[in-house]
Amino acid sequence: MTSRPAPGAAGLRPDALRQSYIYAALILVAAVVIIPLAMTALGGFKTLGELRTNAFGLPSDWQWSNYGDILFSERYWLQMRNSLVIALLTVGLTLAVGSMAAFVFAHVAFFGSRYLLNYFLLGLMFPAATAILPLFIRIRDLGLIDTYWAVVLPQVAFGLGLSILLMRNYFRGMPKELFDAAFVDGCGYIRFFWRITLPLSRPILATVGIISFVSSWNSYILPLILLNSEEMYPWPLGMMVYRGEFATDWQLVLAFITLTILPTVIAFFAAQRHIIAGLTAGAVKS
Repeated sequence: MTSRPAPGAAGLRPDALRQSYIYAALILVAAVVIIPLAMTALGGFKTLGELRTNAFGLPSDWQWSNYGDILFSERYWLQMRNSLVIALLTVGLTLAVGSMAAFVFAHVAFFGSRYLLNYFLLGLMFPAATAILPLFIRIRDLGLIDTYWAVVLPQVAFGLGLSILLMRNYFRGMPKELFDAAFVDGCGYIRFFWRITLPLSRPILATVGIISFVSSWNSYILPLILLNSEEMYPWPLGMMVYRGEFATDWQLVLAFITLTILPTVIAFFAAQRHIIAGLTAGAVKS
């Protein structure tokens, strides 16, 4: 005589199995992200010889001077300042222009709005490297070569497509009753944008801001082409200092990378709650 399973036992196993798959996938993704970061940080504590023979293990003799030499060098802080100025200008302009454009596309009906939106979204298909030659000629004609704006303006232009897409979906997801009530009380488009839309849009603003910040912080090709003097170099170009004619100090390169990616990691964790809320809210409506 066979025993019958308890009620609900048949449905419990698929749920537990599904959760096991989810946790296994999350652990795999976390390992893919964390292990290279940990190996990079540990590699900065090794000598060049040990890095070649023991690339993935713990250092046998911790070389704290690798990090100390970089932290106490004037060049490192100059490059960090340049990267920070470029990134903050990019984030500020992207949020200002992108939020106003997204609000118009979300709430104002005008002839050709869909075609104009698709024109902005075309920028998602082409990276900045595909237009580097005409971009360089235009920046040169404007007299902006070797300035912060030479890097900031192209980064803002190429980042507007994604920014407008995310913020437009978020703005359209706001309750329509809120919009109608504001207009009944005599609130115009501009006042509604400044007084109601922006204060309620902190999650999507944080999301777009972090995306723009990380993209600008890690940008390499634009500063390489548009900046000439070492005093203007951001940190991605600063790694070339440790590259010699016949050899490269890889342990210093790894230490330098570890120190320079910390601001983006800190910024991401500081705005993590808003980022998740912004992406989930903007992804369910179009």
